[in-house]
Amino acid sequence: MTEDKTLKWLLNGDISIQYQTYRDLLDVDNPELQERIQLEGWGKQFLNCRQANGHWGKSFYQPKWTCSHYTLLDLKNLNILPTKEIKDTLELVFTKEKCSDGGINPADSVKQSDVCINGMIVNYSSYFQVNEEHLKSVVDFLLAEKMPDGGFNCHSNRKGAIHSSVHTTLSVLEGFAEYRKNYTYRLNEIAEAEKEAQEFLLVHKLYRSDKTDEIINPKFLKFPYPCRWYYDILKAMDYFQMADVAYDIRMDDAINVIFSKKTKENQWKLSPKYSGATHFDMEEVGKPSRWNTLRALRILKRYDKCNS
Repeated sequence: MTEDKTLKWLLNGDISIQYQTYRDLLDVDNPELQERIQLEGWGKQFLNCRQANGHWGKSFYQPKWTCSHYTLLDLKNLNILPTKEIKDTLELVFTKEKCSDGGINPADSVKQSDVCINGMIVNYSSYFQVNEEHLKSVVDFLLAEKMPDGGFNCHSNRKGAIHSSVHTTLSVLEGFAEYRKNYTYRLNEIAEAEKEAQEFLLVHKLYRSDKTDEIINPKFLKFPYPCRWYYDILKAMDYFQMADVAYDIRMDDAINVIFSKKTKENQWKLSPKYSGATHFDMEEVGKPSRWNTLRALRILKRYDKCNS
């Protein structure tokens, strides 16, 4: 499926990369590796940054990107097992940050919850298996914000929006996919919403205008990591493979772009990161990225494009 040299390079990376390489590329479940994520490497570094007040950063959503919200998303993407610290912070979030509209809203100046933020919250909270009762109102909020074109937009309940956003739509899709693994509330409606939102992305071939076929934003073809709330085609295709969505010919443009960025060493480099404070840098911009290589290879494996 991939060159032995590339696999060896991935398996010399952080313990979280090792675990996901075995699981996703070699089809080997190695729970002992997953248990080690909290004890060493990036996982331990993130956990060590937690503050005495129970949050990372200053609070749940301040500052970007060292706050609890984005740190919990990073920890989820490491595939760390839920620790007491993580569970305690999530309990703090759901008891202190819940808004009257049912969503989590850390903004004192804005009355409405943010759809994109809540999609990410459902993503990591479902992964860390918070009490389902905490999530029911958030699910209600997100389903109520689905737009007529099938996607979601964080401006739908604030400034108004007439067209969905790929950023928000992908955040909600990732959340719903993780939610379905652990919970039962409104599953049929969630499944229907997922199909419509997936179609919204596919109609755009993941990065093109559905009217002109022009590239919507050149940034969608760059691969920074961590992705934060931003959209790009590597992140989108990684969602599709993770959610086990069947191959669709409209994925081809995005897959071909991803494949074209492979170096002669069978690696993918890291694009410039999003500005903002970080706990630490996992990888160096412009250098071969294990995160991007792992994600690209599992996409190509899922859609049988490794040797295209």
